[in-house]
Amino acid sequence: MALQPDMDRLYDQLVEEEDTRVCKDIPEDACSNVPANFFRQVAAVVMTSLGDTLTNPKTTLAWLLGVVGAPTAMVAWLVPLRDSGSMLPQMFIAAYVRRQALRKPLWVAGSLIQAAALVAMGAAAWLAEGFMAGLLLLGCLALFSLARSLCSVAIKDVMGKTIPKTRRGRMHGMATTLSGALALAFGVYMMLRPPADSDVLFYALLLVGSAMLWVAAAILYQRVEETPGATEGGANAISEAISRVGLLRDDAPFRRFVITRALLLCSALSAPYYVVLGQEVEASLSMLGAFLVANGLANSLSAMFWGRMADLSSRQVLIRAGFLASLLAPVVVGLHWWNILPQTLHTWLFPAAFFVLGIAHAGVRVGRKTYVLDMAGGNKRTDYVAVSNSIIGLLLLSAGFLGLLTALIGPAGMLLALSALGLCGALLSFGLKEVQS
Repeated sequence: MALQPDMDRLYDQLVEEEDTRVCKDIPEDACSNVPANFFRQVAAVVMTSLGDTLTNPKTTLAWLLGVVGAPTAMVAWLVPLRDSGSMLPQMFIAAYVRRQALRKPLWVAGSLIQAAALVAMGAAAWLAEGFMAGLLLLGCLALFSLARSLCSVAIKDVMGKTIPKTRRGRMHGMATTLSGALALAFGVYMMLRPPADSDVLFYALLLVGSAMLWVAAAILYQRVEETPGATEGGANAISEAISRVGLLRDDAPFRRFVITRALLLCSALSAPYYVVLGQEVEASLSMLGAFLVANGLANSLSAMFWGRMADLSSRQVLIRAGFLASLLAPVVVGLHWWNILPQTLHTWLFPAAFFVLGIAHAGVRVGRKTYVLDMAGGNKRTDYVAVSNSIIGLLLLSAGFLGLLTALIGPAGMLLALSALGLCGALLSFGLKEVQS
C-alpha cells in the first residue's frame, strides 16, 4: 500500500496530460486502481516480450534445431506453429473465456503453461538429439502456442476493463519500448560475444531462463485488480465459433479492419527476407547481432511515439506505419540490385532497413491492437479479438506456402510482392472509421 501514492504520481507524470484522471470506458470502481494496474501490466508484458525475443523461432529455435541435429525440414514449421498456433484456436477459446467473470486467472494459467513448455524444450535440447529432439521441440512449441492463444484473448479483455480508453496505446507503447531496450542489450551481447553454434547448454539455459520470465510475469499479473465482467454468450465453443464468423459478413467496419490487418502482415512477413539478403552479404553471427540491435532500437525509439499517436487516432497509425513498411522494400531492393553503394554501406544496408521495418512493424502492432480494443466494448471486444486473430492465424499458416515463390523470384522479389500487398493495406486504412473519438 505504501507504493500506491508513488505509483499514482508516476502514472500522472508519465501518462496523464490533464489535472483530472481519465477513466473512459472502464467500470467506475476500477478508476482508483488504474495506476497500479497500468504498471503491473506493463511489467508483465515487458517480461513476456523479452522472453519472446530470447526464444524467437526465426533465430534461437532455428539455430537450436541445427545444433541438436534435427532434419532441416523441421525448421519450416517453427514460425507457423508459434504464430498460427497461437491465433487459430482463439474463436473456440473465446467462448470459454466469455463464461468467466474474471479473465485474469486465465492469463496467469496460460503464462505458467508457456513456462512449462519452455522448460521442456530446454530438457529436450539437453537430453535428446536428431529427429527425436526436433520432434519434441516442435511438440513443446505447439503446447506453448496453445497457451499463448489463451493469454492473447484474456489479456485484451482484462486490459479493456482496467486501462482507460485513450491510455491503452500508451501502455502498449511503454511496454514495447522497454522490452525493445532489453532486446537491444541482448543483441549487443550477441554482437560482442556470439555463442558457439555447438553450445547446446547455452540454448538450454536460455530456454529455461526465458521460462522464468513467464513465471515472474504470472506472479505479477496475479496482483492486477480486475472487476467481474459480463459472462453472457458462453455457449458451446464450436457452435459459438461458427456463429462468430458471421461478424465478418454482418459487421462491415470489423470486416474492413480484418482485411486491412491481413494486408499489413507485410510488416511481419517481410522481416526474414531482409535477414536472408543480409546473410548473402555478410554471414557472420555478428551480423545476426546487428539485426537484433536494429530491432531493439526500432522498438525502443518508436513504440512510445506510436502509442501516443494511437490514443489520438489508431487509424492514422495504421496508415503511416503501413506506408512506411510497404515503401521501404522498393528502395532497399533498388539499392541492392543496382549496387550503387560502397561495399561498407552495402553491408549495413539490410540491418538499417531492418531498423526502419522495425519502426513500421511496431506502429502496425500498436495501431491494430489499440484499434480493436477501442472499436468495441464488453464481450464484443472478446469476439473481435478472437475472430480477427483466428483469421489472421489461418492466413499466416497459408502464407507459409508463399515461400515456394522464393525459388522463382528470390528473396528480393518476395519483398516487392509483399510490399505491394502492404501498400493495398495502407490505402485501405483510409476507409477505417475513427474509434478514439
